[in-house]
Amino acid sequence: MSVERLSVPKEGQEGPGEAEPRSGPSLAVALLTIALLLSTTFQTFQLIRERGNLHTLYASQESPLQQAQRVRGQLDSIARRILDLAQHGNTGAATIVDQLARRGIRIESGAGQTGPGPTKSEGKEQKPPDKK
Repeated sequence: MSVERLSVPKEGQEGPGEAEPRSGPSLAVALLTIALLLSTTFQTFQLIRERGNLHTLYASQESPLQQAQRVRGQLDSIARRILDLAQHGNTGAATIVDQLARRGIRIESGAGQTGPGPTKSEGKEQKPPDKK
């Protein structure tokens, strides 16, 4: 019978089938860095997509906004004409102006504004978002 000799690897030597394991902290840092990079990339793409959607929504509101401004101008013109008629003695027009005044809507002659006055959002001109 033969006796097999088992050799014990000395320090710095690898035994058969044994690989040196990677150190724990460097592997954890690498995984954490990859996770952070993937998360940041995903959030960046989401924000870019949302920004595009907001630009589309803003563009789709331009036409209704212009129509509303045109209608507002027409109503202001009609209100000024009614005020002129009331000032010239038309009783029906005077009744309309009185009823509007009771409801808090004032009509100014000339290039004045009809209504209770501008609200906070109406008084400021809104700028479109920057397109890059």
